[in-house]
Amino acid sequence: MSIVHESAQVNTTGGTDFLPLKGIDHVEFFVGNARQAAYFYRAAFGMSLVAYAGPETGLRDRASYVVQQGKVRFVLTTPLRSGNPIADHIHLHGDAVRVIALWVDDARLSWQETVNRGAVSIAEPHMLSDEHGQVVLSSIRTYGDTIHIFVERNAYNGKFLPGFRTLDEDPIARPVGLLHIDHMVGNVGWHEMDEWVNFYSNVMGFSLYQHFDDKDISTEYSALMSKVMSNGNGYVKFPINEPAEGKRRSQIEEYLDFYGGPGVQHVALATNNIVHTVKKLQDQGIEFLHVPHTYYTELQKRIGTIDEPIDELEKLGILVDRDDEGYMLQIFTRPVEDRPTLFYEIIQRKGSRSFGKGNFKALFEAIEREQQARGNM
Repeated sequence: MSIVHESAQVNTTGGTDFLPLKGIDHVEFFVGNARQAAYFYRAAFGMSLVAYAGPETGLRDRASYVVQQGKVRFVLTTPLRSGNPIADHIHLHGDAVRVIALWVDDARLSWQETVNRGAVSIAEPHMLSDEHGQVVLSSIRTYGDTIHIFVERNAYNGKFLPGFRTLDEDPIARPVGLLHIDHMVGNVGWHEMDEWVNFYSNVMGFSLYQHFDDKDISTEYSALMSKVMSNGNGYVKFPINEPAEGKRRSQIEEYLDFYGGPGVQHVALATNNIVHTVKKLQDQGIEFLHVPHTYYTELQKRIGTIDEPIDELEKLGILVDRDDEGYMLQIFTRPVEDRPTLFYEIIQRKGSRSFGKGNFKALFEAIEREQQARGNM
């Protein structure tokens, strides 16, 4: 298996990008209690409640709360009754990402181009409108029960989408400095990674950005494979993970077991001051994985001079890695629900465009310690 090294970047010298993306518009979660989930993201992650839709706005089957900080926008949706697709999704997967919505200039063309290349359509292009203008939406299927919605909002000046009531003030929100979604990671089953890499390449026009094999991402007990796919302008990056052979069950196998199939494993949230952000998150109740003291004793020798004090990084549990373009800092939360599935990464980039290859061993050993405590190794 060939390896594209960390310094490899998207080839932008090829043909025209038939699916130009402006970024991730929003991420929608199907959850058992959206009101309580929204409070968690407001009080713990510091996001502001900006919009709502439910029975009071004419929706009869669901309620949705939109929370936002910087360009990070989450939609938390709950069913109002059982026996519908939202309730079925929660029953199988627990609270989980259902939609990765992509911001585009033309939702009709995006749908047509991807369907023509083999995408399975979920919803044909359709328009929604209110006093703030109009939005065009369309959608296709990706891995597992996850879907991509194309959102065309050039003719809309509302806060989110038609049908949502705008909320101007949020006294609960305690911002922590989140800026945007850096990347989103999907876990797929045994030997399925290349199938979905080919989907993003052939159907959506993405390119292979970086590739890590089981020699890069392994411990004494478990391993995984990962390929990072990026769209033409590099605004959207989707690493795809699959299990690899090891002595014990890997974190990917644990995820697939408890999630009930492929799905979004984690969302990486960018900040320009990770020390400040992590301190705030910890103060507000977010729990992070920790690595041993030995990681930090060798850190200065491995990554050279950095701006942040090593002792402060160790106190917070922040990891550091360097490549030819600079360095990056990252830290991972524990799963944010009782199923060991979804978690978050907080990341700050100082030139580096890598994904922390030098941290893989320490990170996955920390995850294995959590698995061991859960009895899932």
